[in-house]
Amino acid sequence: MTPPDTGLASGDRLRAELVALLRGANAHVPPLASLQGVPPEAINVRAPGLPNTLWDLLYHLWFSQNDILLFCQNPDYSTPEWPEAYWPSAPGTPDDWALALSDFESDLEALIDFSKTGDLTAEFSHARGYTLLREILLAADHNSYHAGQVTDVRRSLGLWPPPDLA
Repeated sequence: MTPPDTGLASGDRLRAELVALLRGANAHVPPLASLQGVPPEAINVRAPGLPNTLWDLLYHLWFSQNDILLFCQNPDYSTPEWPEAYWPSAPGTPDDWALALSDFESDLEALIDFSKTGDLTAEFSHARGYTLLREILLAADHNSYHAGQVTDVRRSLGLWPPPDLA
């Protein structure tokens, strides 16, 4: 049986699917939407029985995604200290939250641009066996996992759904 004609060549189709995956379409909460509309007084509240605050999760999402982006862009990339660098060392302020959210969104758009235009299967010169496709899938998978944790924390704090999903 022949699949229906989508009007997209196979490479274009793959790129469109990667963009949808990064944005959070289909089977999971969009990471950006999960982080919208959090009241400033809630960013450092730890929900009963859950290990992370919303600030912990946003910082981790931002730092990890930024790390993946830097790895893709920089042949002289150096891995940050794990796990210390990937989690915040102190509670966040409302300004920290706003900056991290803005940077997370900007970095997400940069990965989306890469997924639309980059060579998805060429190995990075600085990392044998690693490709842009691998890194895009890694970022999408990681963001999806932690967007689920954000959802759990927000539900536990009575802050679900966010405005964009209401």
